[in-house]
Amino acid sequence: MKELLPIGSVVMLDGATKRLMICGRIQEEVESGVTYDYSACYFPEGIINPDQLFLFNNDAIDMVYFVGLQDVEEFEYRTYINKKLEEKSNDNK
Repeated sequence: MKELLPIGSVVMLDGATKRLMICGRIQEEVESGVTYDYSACYFPEGIINPDQLFLFNNDAIDMVYFVGLQDVEEFEYRTYINKKLEEKSNDNK
């Protein structure tokens, strides 16, 4: 199972010229129903327009510039997310 980066992580996507900061995980695109690993906003600007968040998966990340805060609460939440993803994966089989 892939490890998800914490909120606040700063990344560069393949082929991109501007860094993004992760502000959400396991995000579903409303129109298509497709679930993505992350939502992100421009770094350092932040969320300028909530309709312009970027949705992408782990495999689109070219470089990680900064890893967000990882504390007990983050690790517990990440465990919860991974459990839910595993359950969803098993339901789809």
